[in-house]
Amino acid sequence: MADELKVAVLGARGRMGTAAVDAVEKAEGMELVAALGRGDSLEKVTEAGATHVVDLTIPDATETNVHFAVENGIHCVVGTTGWDADRLQRLEQKLAANDDVGVLIAPNFALGSVLASAFAAKAAQYFESAEIIELHHPNKVDAPSGTAVRTAQLMAATRAEAGTGPSPDATEKQLDGARGADVDGIRVHSVRLRGLVAHQEVLLGSPGEQLTFRHDSFDHGSFMPGVLLGLRTVASRPGLTHGLDGYLDLGL
Repeated sequence: MADELKVAVLGARGRMGTAAVDAVEKAEGMELVAALGRGDSLEKVTEAGATHVVDLTIPDATETNVHFAVENGIHCVVGTTGWDADRLQRLEQKLAANDDVGVLIAPNFALGSVLASAFAAKAAQYFESAEIIELHHPNKVDAPSGTAVRTAQLMAATRAEAGTGPSPDATEKQLDGARGADVDGIRVHSVRLRGLVAHQEVLLGSPGEQLTFRHDSFDHGSFMPGVLLGLRTVASRPGLTHGLDGYLDLGL
């Protein structure tokens, strides 16, 4: 088919990568043209004629991978963490010189997780207290998770725009880390436990009430609908999109 998306998966030997390879192979309108693991040359992507790249590698490699794709006019769907403000700025500069290329950087591809974060961000302005607990398997390399950081940033922005004050906290004594990480004023607590995959709770509280948003991914297959949505949409959204919510009609 002339309009098939020709997809290369980077990080194809990891759990997410393996699931992505399988999902792309089964998806209508897509052809898997390359599946690269650690040590494979990025030239294989261009040699295979890829039009789209899915990057599911590691933080140390992802920036190089995405810049290579952008320079070669290849659209990117990125699930690798490590994209701080400096890296995002460098990527936007790269995209300015390649303005027909689309890049999606998604901290989470699970549609339920994206929706839960969006709902929590909207609700956070109405509650006095706001905290996040994220729970993952012990092989995860970053803490807090990219999803938790993104959720906290969205919540903090909504609260700041509404003029909501900081969460009350009268703690005077604490062990290091007892109150979690501070992400733009939102406390984030990380759990690493064997048997978990990816789970997050957002807790919002005001006098006399509590609202909790929880999402659970029990299998890496939960992320694949979001990966495929990203692949099908990214070419129509030139430039950088941060978060899969940018591709959803949430109307919030």
